[in-house]
Amino acid sequence: MESDDLTSFPATFPTTRMRRLRHLPAVRALVQEFQVSASKLILPLFICSGTKVRKPIASMPGHAQISIDQLHEELTEIQALGIGGVMLFGIPAEKDAKGCDSLNSDGIIQQALRAAKVAAPDILVISDVCFCEYTDHGHCGVLSETTGQMDVDNDATRELLARQALSHAEAGADMVAPSGMIDGMVGAIRGGLDDGGYPHVPIMSYAAKYASSFYGPFRDAVESAPSSGDRRSHQMDPAVSAGQALREVALDLAEGTDIVMIKPALAYLDVITKVKDRFPGVPLAAYNVSGEYSMIQAAAEQGWIDHRAVTLEMLIAMHRAGANLIVTYAAKDVARWAAE
Repeated sequence: MESDDLTSFPATFPTTRMRRLRHLPAVRALVQEFQVSASKLILPLFICSGTKVRKPIASMPGHAQISIDQLHEELTEIQALGIGGVMLFGIPAEKDAKGCDSLNSDGIIQQALRAAKVAAPDILVISDVCFCEYTDHGHCGVLSETTGQMDVDNDATRELLARQALSHAEAGADMVAPSGMIDGMVGAIRGGLDDGGYPHVPIMSYAAKYASSFYGPFRDAVESAPSSGDRRSHQMDPAVSAGQALREVALDLAEGTDIVMIKPALAYLDVITKVKDRFPGVPLAAYNVSGEYSMIQAAAEQGWIDHRAVTLEMLIAMHRAGANLIVTYAAKDVARWAAE
């Protein structure tokens, strides 16, 4: 009986010397299967109100909140670098309990989407669909006590997410990316887009998003740290089996998502691989989150690691695990390195 088990492979040393494939740089390059390409990367951008604003984010070196008038210059550079697209996050001037700015046709993200498509019509523009950036309490939806405790009201939030996504499509979003981990959100958004005349707009769902400790710098960037409690009632527990992630992905696919995302990436490579193995024909995104990015930046600034080598090794690992595309704050660095 034939076996695929490597222990049954007939060749042994010295007939087989694995180092032959590593001896010459040209041979190493020839047999490589995974490379990081700027065209497979998505760069997050943080858009704030005001004019001539470029406010550095202290916990995310190299990144800043920028005002809408800065988008033309930013997108021109991104397009020239060959980066696959951008994902926009809005930071409104005023926040409230219901995140009303997120639904406003003239809200910060809607204005940014329109400006982006004027500035760079050919660049892929993805919008984050959530409420945490817009609410004064920092949670991912409308709060209520319908479950007996103060929590995000799943069904009320689901319907609002559908309205938010439709407003993004109307403003020019090429793709929407719901990130709230609200049950049924993909189905509601797909229905809203289809009924609103946007059946062609794809959804990239944060299908398996964990209640991770790696999000700290991002929350600084969008000013969305919860004023009380946490997000563990809707985001996934890092300690559960990957089987729960598979269920979440299956549900989102059944509701009509086009691309599924795993977030974070580095500590969840096993989940990425399991999802890819279970759903091999489905485009899979990995979110290389702010904490993953910033810890490399911090160590590199101290001279403890090689910034370029470690960044590329990390991104290659995500591709090797199964990710087709990566949302990463390192996109510009990668593109510049490739051009050298």
